[in-house]
Amino acid sequence: MNGDDLRLNDFDYELPDELIAQQPAARRDESRLMVIDRASGSISHRMFTDLPSYLRSGDRLVINDTRVVPARLFCVKKTGARIELLFVERQDDGTWSAMIRPRRRIGPGAVLSVEQDPAVTLVITGRQVDGNDVIEPGEDGGAGSIDDVLEKYGTMPLPPYIRRSADAADRERYQTVYARQPGAIAAPTAGLHFSDGLFNRLAADGVGVSRVTLHVGIGTFRPVKTERIADHVMHAERYLLSAETAAGIRATRQAGGRIVAVGTTSVRVLEQCSAATGRLEPCAGKTRLFILPGYRFRCVDALLTNFHLPKSTLLMLVSAFAGRELVMNAYREAVREKYRFFSYGDAMLII
Repeated sequence: MNGDDLRLNDFDYELPDELIAQQPAARRDESRLMVIDRASGSISHRMFTDLPSYLRSGDRLVINDTRVVPARLFCVKKTGARIELLFVERQDDGTWSAMIRPRRRIGPGAVLSVEQDPAVTLVITGRQVDGNDVIEPGEDGGAGSIDDVLEKYGTMPLPPYIRRSADAADRERYQTVYARQPGAIAAPTAGLHFSDGLFNRLAADGVGVSRVTLHVGIGTFRPVKTERIADHVMHAERYLLSAETAAGIRATRQAGGRIVAVGTTSVRVLEQCSAATGRLEPCAGKTRLFILPGYRFRCVDALLTNFHLPKSTLLMLVSAFAGRELVMNAYREAVREKYRFFSYGDAMLII
């Protein structure tokens, strides 16, 4: 069965609310780990600290080093009405596009005051074709750059299924330990389980690490609303794969090592940069790659990921990699075994 035959309900499952993790594990590497063997169809239940036993010398992890921006900001209109801005993408000229709620009677030219410091103002200077607004610092507000405003006054954009407000601790725990490049509005959550100590263990075992960047945006999490999933259009997200990373991955594969993608975002970068010729090349740009069952993977040999929302493009990608029936069986078993789901939840390794 390929993407042309699949419907949205083929990726649905029942999940009790109590399994949606609201907080991360007490320690980064103390999450549970479900291990799926694609060849045998077997499912094992381990801990994340057991990950090194499933990797071998010469394998290479590929991690997404994007850094989450404190992209949620509360402002006040001149009327005194409170609005919420979610900054979704930094433009090349330093401006940002943002989603605004509520959108009633607000548009280009509107001046907004930051709630925590009304002397700091922002102005809406335009509207994009996707409906998001272009935001720039106000001339009279002494705001500095939008990046400066978010760093000082913004909060972490936790997903809506985390039913609490972001607190100060989320600025650190909703980042991977290897986050470097600011620009994401959501964490590449498979990486949240790694600690520096675990990376040291893997290095000692001869496992290599390479970095890519994909700034996770609304494309990764935008709900699929088309009944025929192949009709869904992904929102573009910025990515980068360096010459150093491309060379390291090619050398690993030539030596017989496996490429283990940490997270679906790393998968999308690797496959995007392999799509034209089948050979991984350094590249950068925006990707709309939508991976569905029937897709032929060119670069990824194993996948480490979290448990994803029903009917999501992430679940569809994982199903493309391991097979929809096997993945959906694994999800049902995860529910029975009371795994923790979504961003702050447990992990799955598919080999």
